[in-house]
Amino acid sequence: MVVAHTLDDLLPADVLARQDPELAELLIGELDRQSTTLQLIAAENFTSPAVLAALGSPLANKYAEGYPGARHHGGCELVDVAERLAVERAKTLFGAEHANVQSHSGSSAVLAAYAALLRPGDTVLALGLPHGGHLTHGSPANFSGRWFDFVGYGVDPESGLIDYEQVHALARTHRPKAIVCGSISYPRHIDYAAFRAVADEVGAYLIADAAHPIGLVAGGAAPSPLPYADVVCATTHKVLRGPRGGMLLCGAELAERVDRAVFPFTQGGAQMHTIAAKAVAFGEAATPAFTAYAHQVVANARALAAGLTAEGLAVTTGGTDTHLLTLDPAPLGVDGRTARGRLAAAGLVLDTCALPHPDVRGLRLGTAAVTTQGMGEAEMARIAVLLGRALREEPAGRLVREEVRDLTGRFPPYPD
Repeated sequence: MVVAHTLDDLLPADVLARQDPELAELLIGELDRQSTTLQLIAAENFTSPAVLAALGSPLANKYAEGYPGARHHGGCELVDVAERLAVERAKTLFGAEHANVQSHSGSSAVLAAYAALLRPGDTVLALGLPHGGHLTHGSPANFSGRWFDFVGYGVDPESGLIDYEQVHALARTHRPKAIVCGSISYPRHIDYAAFRAVADEVGAYLIADAAHPIGLVAGGAAPSPLPYADVVCATTHKVLRGPRGGMLLCGAELAERVDRAVFPFTQGGAQMHTIAAKAVAFGEAATPAFTAYAHQVVANARALAAGLTAEGLAVTTGGTDTHLLTLDPAPLGVDGRTARGRLAAAGLVLDTCALPHPDVRGLRLGTAAVTTQGMGEAEMARIAVLLGRALREEPAGRLVREEVRDLTGRFPPYPD
């Protein structure tokens, strides 16, 4: 296979290269970086050329405030069809009564969910940031922590699993208006039924932040929060493999509140090229090929976890049910930030994350992108060995980098 390293390989013409060669070179360089290093960031993936085509389409020119059939601008006849298509595909894919596909990001979707259900000052129960909660789950630097009174639940420091007894006790004590379930680094399935039971007992809304597992849900490789949550917030990238963006799913009784929370309360004009790309991704996710892909993502994550454990790294919760895993590199003599830098130099690109221990940062890895490239369990075992070698022997990083180039050369993200 030949790796796509030029704009001509992905675009129909070298328009950008002729007009703005400086920026074109940056794009070529980024494509080369993605193609020659291992993308192990759990929130990233490779979109299809069809998704990229929609993102670069003339729909980027269209202003379309409002919703299909009720726009504040003329000339929306065709973009209305595109948005309706995205909405219907999302509803069918996830079994939802209502879908809003206009959110610009996952954070925008969470903001809209809060706006639909809460008022400033309301109490919200969510996973604490030191335990894997997102910025929108109460960070004082974020709108959520400034506008609402967040109470954080956590994970058991030994098992790394959500402490559902603590969730129950905190809910009884604080009587929150809403409970948020979801994490940026939790490797196990969330017990949505348990959260629903707690929410019902205290009269709270249940908001599922499913930004990470929603692609697995689409492929039948993870349980769906839809039967339990009042509102589901999600992203359309990550495992779902669509464009960077957000969406909300809910029942018919909350549809109007959710829509008004997105527009006009928190956003203006919809990004119609992105919504069209979401429609493409939803269509791709409805295929048997995507179902097979989603299950392979999980199989790869489990194989990678097993390989990293064999290399001497401490894998949180002892493994994973999803596309991501977290680990502590301390047994190999390095902290999380040092490990990330050393691995980046060796061509393994990943994140640091909070671990269920005070002030300890570990590593977060995901298998969505490498699975899109066609890698399987054998390649995950190889990646684990390379990662362990790079961490144990810093001088070995250059040799590992060459092996990474060889591996990615055999599995290009955009083969010719």
